[in-house]
Amino acid sequence: MLRALLFILPLALMIYAFIDCLNTPEEEVKHLPKPVWAIVILLFSIVGAIGWIVAGKERGAGGRRGAFGAGGAGGWVAPDDNPEFLKSLKDDGSAAKADDDALLKDWEADLRRREES
Repeated sequence: MLRALLFILPLALMIYAFIDCLNTPEEEVKHLPKPVWAIVILLFSIVGAIGWIVAGKERGAGGRRGAFGAGGAGGWVAPDDNPEFLKSLKDDGSAAKADDDALLKDWEADLRRREES
C-alpha cells in the first residue's frame, strides 16, 4: 500500500501542476514562459511540480480567484451583486415597459378589428 502511495501521490501532483500550468493565463505566469514551465514540470516531475506551485503563478490578491471569485478589483461579480447591472435594469425597464404597453395596445386594436369583421 505504501509503495502505491509513493507512486500515485507524486504522479497526481505532477498531473495537477501540469493542468494548472496549461489553464493559467499567460499574464499570470511568473519567472519563465508558460511552455518552459510545462517542460520543467514534465521533465523534473516532483521538483518541477513543486516549483510551479510555489513560484510559477501569481496567487492571492493579484491573481485570478477562480470561476467564483471574490469580486475584488477587476474580479467577477454576480449580476445580483453588481450595482451597475441592477441600475441598468431599472433604467431600461421603464422604456421597455412603455414599448411593451404600446405594442400590446396595437395588438388589442388589431384583434378587435379582426373580430368585428
